[in-house]
Amino acid sequence: MNVRGGGLPTFLITGVAAFMASMDNLVVTTALPTIRDRFNASLESLEWTVNAYTLTYAIFLLTAAILGDRFGRRRVFVGGVTLFTLASAAAAMATSAEMLVLARAVQGVGASVIFPLALTLVVQSVPQERRGMSIAGLSGMSGLAIAIGPWIGGVIVELGDWHWVFWINVPIGLVLVPLALRFLSESHGPYGRLDVRGTLLVTLGLLGVVYGMVRSTTLGWGSPQVIVPVVAGAALLVWFVVFEGRVPNPVMPPRLFRSRGFTLSNLVALLVQGGMFGAVFLLTQFLQHVLNFSPMGAGLRTLPWTMMPVLVAPLAGMFGERIGVRRLMVAGAVLQGGALAWFALVVSPEVSYLVLLPAMVVAGLGMGLFFALSARQTLDFVSVEEEGIASGVNNSMRQVGVVMGIAVLSGLFASTGGYASPEEFVSGLRPALWAGTAILALGALAALLTPARPPAPVARIEEIKPLRTVESG
Repeated sequence: MNVRGGGLPTFLITGVAAFMASMDNLVVTTALPTIRDRFNASLESLEWTVNAYTLTYAIFLLTAAILGDRFGRRRVFVGGVTLFTLASAAAAMATSAEMLVLARAVQGVGASVIFPLALTLVVQSVPQERRGMSIAGLSGMSGLAIAIGPWIGGVIVELGDWHWVFWINVPIGLVLVPLALRFLSESHGPYGRLDVRGTLLVTLGLLGVVYGMVRSTTLGWGSPQVIVPVVAGAALLVWFVVFEGRVPNPVMPPRLFRSRGFTLSNLVALLVQGGMFGAVFLLTQFLQHVLNFSPMGAGLRTLPWTMMPVLVAPLAGMFGERIGVRRLMVAGAVLQGGALAWFALVVSPEVSYLVLLPAMVVAGLGMGLFFALSARQTLDFVSVEEEGIASGVNNSMRQVGVVMGIAVLSGLFASTGGYASPEEFVSGLRPALWAGTAILALGALAALLTPARPPAPVARIEEIKPLRTVESG
């Protein structure tokens, strides 16, 4: 195996980058009380410390995949790591809440570049028989990073200073950039020209929808500041779909969504990610607000949940083809839905942690299956040359699912409960958990309806127009 473009170096470089970027989704949450005291920040400023990252991360995932296909996946990936590293340093040096929010927004842009291109670079660096394991490993690392981010943040804050939540990324980024330039191979997508209007339409459309959902957690779904951007964003996305059917070089070929497998596998990603992470957002607060565990203590008690994907994802990647990817995806959604139903049945201000433990293990098993196989299932329904854009779509759906899940479940929590007392918190948490269970049930149904395999060999674009591949060196 040649060193440049080799599977193992590519997996290690992209895996570390994806872990770093994914972890910063929620790593700052446990540092928020300290940041509030340091900057005398308002509640809205604290919320935007998290939301600014989530917003830009969700919006630019698909745009990043488009730009990678056009200008070179390695080149754009390195640019994303560089931007993320610089923004992390800016966040660590922030002298006001406003500066921190701006730095977090730029961090999110860098992170949105990293993961979809990391997945494409990994898939192209390994032979077909190792593709499933590579996707499972990369997806598992990303999912684990999101899950343990709050615990890592709690450890850093309790043992050191909140600035190190961001400083820790800087040396990692400084090492990754030269390694990526040295070991990763360059490749491009099938189209030589950039569809500027289509790129702008999909970016602005996602901005409206995601911004509205983010604002709904504090303003409610009836607020004009929520309704207007969501409706405008949805209209732009409809315009985007119509426009893409009329251009010779679409950023997202409409025929992809004429594939039932591609459409349903992305719907599964949206629903499963939304149902589970919407619940995780509230359950981590339950451990601290109701059961009175410290940030570090709460994080330690979620390890049976968050560490299960480390064990399960490699096995799912190894046996996915033998058992069936569709079967395992259905099982993953059912296990997670069953775990949330268990939580909903037993949560109370006096519940013992040991009563919650079995559901945490079951939820971790389901998450491991989902993390390992979601991207792989989507890529099964596209050609090799379309894997970049397909990866961007899948990751956009997953991240939009996170925003949607948090918005929907938090809105339901706020309408039926609150933070005034443990009893009131549980009153809001229980119906939110049942809603998450219902979302995961829909995800299981969508997974069941997804074809087990592509119905016919996928047409390869390279038969029409050769794929440009560059070995720079």
